[in-house]
Amino acid sequence: TDIQKKSIPVVLQQKEDLVALAKTGTGKTAAFGLPLLQLIDVTNTHIQAIILAPTRELGHQIHANLVSFAAEIPDISIAAVCGGIPIKPQIERLKTPTQIVVATPGRLVDLIEREAINVKNVNYLVLDEADEMVTALKTDLDSIIKAIPKKCRTLLFTATLSGAIKQLVNNYMSKEVVWVDADMATVGHQGIDHQYVVVAPIEKLDVLLHFLSTKPNQRGIIFCKTKAAVNKLAKNLAINKFSSGALHGSLTQGIRDRIMNQFREGHIDILVATDLAARGIDVKEIAYVVNYHLPDTYDAYVHRSGRTARAGAKGLSLTILQEEEVQDIADFEQELGISFERYQKADAKSIEENKTLLWAKKIFKTKPNRAISGDLKGQVRTVFHHLTKEELIDKILTLHLAESKPSTLKIDAPKKRKK
Repeated sequence: TDIQKKSIPVVLQQKEDLVALAKTGTGKTAAFGLPLLQLIDVTNTHIQAIILAPTRELGHQIHANLVSFAAEIPDISIAAVCGGIPIKPQIERLKTPTQIVVATPGRLVDLIEREAINVKNVNYLVLDEADEMVTALKTDLDSIIKAIPKKCRTLLFTATLSGAIKQLVNNYMSKEVVWVDADMATVGHQGIDHQYVVVAPIEKLDVLLHFLSTKPNQRGIIFCKTKAAVNKLAKNLAINKFSSGALHGSLTQGIRDRIMNQFREGHIDILVATDLAARGIDVKEIAYVVNYHLPDTYDAYVHRSGRTARAGAKGLSLTILQEEEVQDIADFEQELGISFERYQKADAKSIEENKTLLWAKKIFKTKPNRAISGDLKGQVRTVFHHLTKEELIDKILTLHLAESKPSTLKIDAPKKRKK
């Protein structure tokens, strides 16, 4: 990829620090991972490189990629030390010879404070998704940079060049830093169809459910702003029998790993997640991303939408808006250099028909209750025994539609008592 062509020669052939600008999904892990593996001295058992990632998921993803890259280099040892799981096994792991450590900042600071990791011989520090770390994890980052040798070479990869990133470069990196960037105007959004749909608050869930019904057996991610919103939406999807799972920072690492594995392996089709999770989701063949809530920042939109259309594929990024939010779309277009098209939401008739289909799927997927007595089953069977399957469906459907419609009964106002 473009970022790999520009970064790998710099890392291998030059000695300066590197700042690389590249959108998510452009192959950054190989851009720093492949040259690092070549530069490691396999006869030296000290930690020579530390790679920092802002989230556990991204850390584990980078570790898995590096292990795969190094399959033919058995003498290189790579450890992952991320938060969310017990620290003691990680401490034991670091007692064995290790040359590369992939870490989240908080866990690495904890290990340094416990004197459980030796960072005095580190030659390379990689900051992946650095724009996320300087905003959310600045204190930890400061501690780590102070603990490693000053001669350590820093390789910084970021999707945006914010003021905080510029400050980090000025404060901690060499004056002769090399700057490279991928084709920022297009690469990060190539293959992504950006659309938005305008809804009233009361119809938001129904519009989403109708959209999801048009994407059977396709994998997608729905982003919400808060953990509570993720849990609520995931519950609604489960009620409507969509194959889905929730992912946010309050879940234990074990649960997060299980849900991610189910998603990667195709056991669930839909992931409902917070922005924190957006950084670590590198799954192929994600057909669409839905912004159930408009993100607070342009960067967040880049990272959300970048989950789809990876490695040259096509994808859809759909943002669900309320009327007063439509004006924000022009700002996103101008800032990110992209164009949004208006998605035509389903009409009321289609949404009602979709509700009925979801109701039918609920019935189909309902597991029989073995506790129901045989006598009661027999009596009910007697009531229906003379009906054909088609007649029974017609009657149940008619009753459902009648009960799901708003009441049309006119309620008279109470009469005033005569004085």
